[in-house]
Amino acid sequence: MIYILLIASVLIGGLVVTVFKPKQQAVRLLLSFSGAYLLAITILHLLPEIYGQPLSSAHDNHTIGVSILVGILIQSLLESFSKGAEHGHIHLHSHSSRFPWLLFISLSLHALSEGIPIGYENGTELLWAIIIHKIPISIVLATFLFHSKLKKQYAYLFVILFALMSPLGVFFSEKISIFMKYHKEITGITIGIFLHISTIILFESSKDHKFNYSKFFAILLGMGMALIS
Repeated sequence: MIYILLIASVLIGGLVVTVFKPKQQAVRLLLSFSGAYLLAITILHLLPEIYGQPLSSAHDNHTIGVSILVGILIQSLLESFSKGAEHGHIHLHSHSSRFPWLLFISLSLHALSEGIPIGYENGTELLWAIIIHKIPISIVLATFLFHSKLKKQYAYLFVILFALMSPLGVFFSEKISIFMKYHKEITGITIGIFLHISTIILFESSKDHKFNYSKFFAILLGMGMALIS
């Protein structure tokens, strides 16, 4: 069921683009909601869980902290290739007919990292946070691909492969020994990635630095839902 939900979240994003052709403002509000939800779940569930696990020494706390910082740095590096697609921005040349390999690889690594901690979690809070985050990102990605000069079969293949990455991360965390052995460190890296993405989505300045009431309400709604989940 976890695999199905993760795949469906991406396919839903592609379907929304095909059927409804959502306006940019609506997608931005959905991104703000999902970013707030993801940030709140990270702070309320992931961080307490990883630091609440039995630790052999103070060195373990330091290692987890370093892992989180590494995650932030990794995401910064990935965004230099994806051009910010993880938080709703794609600044690539849509007139190109070449397959965007850098975008594909960076987004695939990001999606893979999202799925890994789901395999360690007993609750469903993180799963739903990832699903809610994936839908608007998939809308942005599908909008770019479907309006580019890529062949349609390549655009659809890109979306399908992207949909499979997070389930692959879940599979790795459950079946591969090295992922199970270093699950605290790997979860720390994922937390850093989540913190980087969600804070950029939330605190990105609006045009002319004006206060955006709609965005603020979307953020409050996302955090509120995370609090009661």
